[in-house]
Amino acid sequence: MDRSRHVCYTAVHGLVEAQRDPEVRCALSQAGLATEDEMPLVRWCRRSGFPDAGRVAGSDLLDAMCALAVRCDRRHYFYGGSPGVVEKLVARLTQRYPGLVVAGYRSPLFPPLMEEKHAADVAAINEARPDFVWVGLGVPPKQEKWMASHVGRIDAAALIGIGAAFDFHAETKPRDATLRARMAVPARERALVDNSIFVACAIQQRTGWKSYAQDW
Repeated sequence: MDRSRHVCYTAVHGLVEAQRDPEVRCALSQAGLATEDEMPLVRWCRRSGFPDAGRVAGSDLLDAMCALAVRCDRRHYFYGGSPGVVEKLVARLTQRYPGLVVAGYRSPLFPPLMEEKHAADVAAINEARPDFVWVGLGVPPKQEKWMASHVGRIDAAALIGIGAAFDFHAETKPRDATLRARMAVPARERALVDNSIFVACAIQQRTGWKSYAQDW
């Protein structure tokens, strides 16, 4: 198989984590594709000279790829989610897309970065011979670090990190961002901190005080 890639869907939180953690920054910068999964990033890209920038959500790509895969006979593997979620995800996708080939699925029993515990998981994925591995290990930095460390070790064309999309498609969490925010006070507090840091970094780059592109 040709060289595999990993795909990241990045929100403000992911970029802020990348400033704090060199491993996350490396995982994003070395991704085969990194897209804006949040409107603040889309608006920033447009103001920075990319007028055609638009939001690309992992949940939307999963729908599009599943519909395409039915016609192209591609194999999908789903790795992640809390116990029970990945089973519901697979059940709903196969019902929505008859003929979808699910090579396998697994909810990891150990923390994503406990590498010695994941040899069996990697072996199981490779044995299933998937074309695409959908990864749902939550918000950065776990998911991005896991994908970056497994590119080349997992025999698939792409590792695609879609985080909370596992829950959205399994219908265990609402897709609506407003409703999610109302349900989670800590998430609102984290978003406020992350957005403040992002704005400060954006102003620094806009005024020429610091160029973050040089760090990537």
